[in-house]
Amino acid sequence: MREQAFLTLMRLLPKSMLSTVVGRLMNAPIPRRIHRKSIAVFAKQYAVNIDEAEKPIEEYANFAEFFSRRLKPGMRPVDVDDLAVVSPVDGCVSQLGDMISDKCMQAKGLWFSAPKLLGSEEAARCFLGGSFITLYLSPRDYHRIHAPMEGEVVDIHYIPGEFWPVHPIAVKNKKALYAINERMAIMLQTRIGKLAVVAVGATCVGRIITAFEQHATHEGKAAYVKHYASPVSVKKGEELMRFEMGSTVILLFEKDAMRLEESLQAESVVKMGQKIGKIS
Repeated sequence: MREQAFLTLMRLLPKSMLSTVVGRLMNAPIPRRIHRKSIAVFAKQYAVNIDEAEKPIEEYANFAEFFSRRLKPGMRPVDVDDLAVVSPVDGCVSQLGDMISDKCMQAKGLWFSAPKLLGSEEAARCFLGGSFITLYLSPRDYHRIHAPMEGEVVDIHYIPGEFWPVHPIAVKNKKALYAINERMAIMLQTRIGKLAVVAVGATCVGRIITAFEQHATHEGKAAYVKHYASPVSVKKGEELMRFEMGSTVILLFEKDAMRLEESLQAESVVKMGQKIGKIS
């Protein structure tokens, strides 16, 4: 009964407009005293470890800056094993495993397709029968997204969509949620083939912003693909994107390209730079 009430409310809410308003408020200048207090209350409410933040609270110009804060150097050591694939974010594993044809599991009995997730049959073709991992970022987490392994950025896909929450109730009940919501996908060419890093938006996510060229979601643009004739080289652990408010990141790997760590399962907690798999 509670789940149905929640889903009905989400259907009725103007989710896109709400996300726009939240995004503007996060970036709005406010009196420094109020600003510091609001961040302190948020940090206490969600158990944010502010000691890891790159700067003291009072040095962040607005709430968006604090939410998408960088960390102090050395806070997230990146696994140096040449065969290691690392987590791109701090978060919790939602689902992981092998794809069934082009389908990834969202929750028990629910699936979403790679072509719909990436907005392209052609872009998803290389992931047929591959593997995936879905990572959920809570409000307390560090919200920058990093490269799981060394490679070259060959494409950026922006796919506009809805703004459903990624709350567990919605994930367990809303069909193909991740392939419906607004998202930004970075395609990396790596030593094991293509790797897709997909940032999925949600209710109250202001924007998703890339670390180069400042591609951003939720700006009223139509779907597009940015192809790099001269690919952008990135190192393992290098920043790719950031969330202004948090959501979900999905990684797609080609078939037999890597093996996910056997110790990982749904609800496993991971940190950016932590080994999540090994090159086959």
